[in-house]
Amino acid sequence: MPAPSVAAEEQAWNRAQLAQPVTAPCWRVWSYEQPAIVLGCSQRAHYERLQATPGGPPMDLLLRESGGGAVLIGPWMLGLSLVLPNSHPWLGRGLLESYRHLGQLFAELLAAQGVPARALPPAQLPAQQAALIARDLPVLDWACFGNLSPWEVVDAQGRKLVGLAQRRRQTGGLLVAGLLLTEPPWRQLCEALGREEDEAVLRQRTGSCEMLVPGVPLVRDLGCAVSERVG
Repeated sequence: MPAPSVAAEEQAWNRAQLAQPVTAPCWRVWSYEQPAIVLGCSQRAHYERLQATPGGPPMDLLLRESGGGAVLIGPWMLGLSLVLPNSHPWLGRGLLESYRHLGQLFAELLAAQGVPARALPPAQLPAQQAALIARDLPVLDWACFGNLSPWEVVDAQGRKLVGLAQRRRQTGGLLVAGLLLTEPPWRQLCEALGREEDEAVLRQRTGSCEMLVPGVPLVRDLGCAVSERVG
């Protein structure tokens, strides 16, 4: 029986952390050798359809417990899972406040490496979306990186660099993030979900660290940044 992929290991780790009371901050930084598609909890119909196709899905396919659109993970992405007790300050003032802390952490980390990035405040979100739509880049709700949410991280052109999600339970809170290191093969995701016509929009709505500042080392720095910020 093949060993579970990093993507499957990540989802299992996330579930396990919230299966019992969280007493202290805990996190994992994820690097992915193999591609996988991770669907949001509201995309179960897509998950069941792909699992039922002859020969199965084109790559590892997972369904996460948090919401949002489909994510194509692989060597082009750096992931973070952060679990916090409900008493932690990051969780005390609602969902948007949690996203603010996490988005600013990534924006500051990228800025320290010379990558022009900013976390998008809620008040600026409508104007940013309108600017993209004016460039014939409509919102793609089905894909995590085809849409923008408050405090997600974008470059100077408004292209998305970091996607965020979270899940709250009585046992604690889970914050997750995905940072684009290089450009993903968006065609693979679009073809898998029958959205080939959206490939060009998805490519133009997203950036990557490599596009902006080639060769940025972030894996070790991300773990250090989390340690300094959450305790």
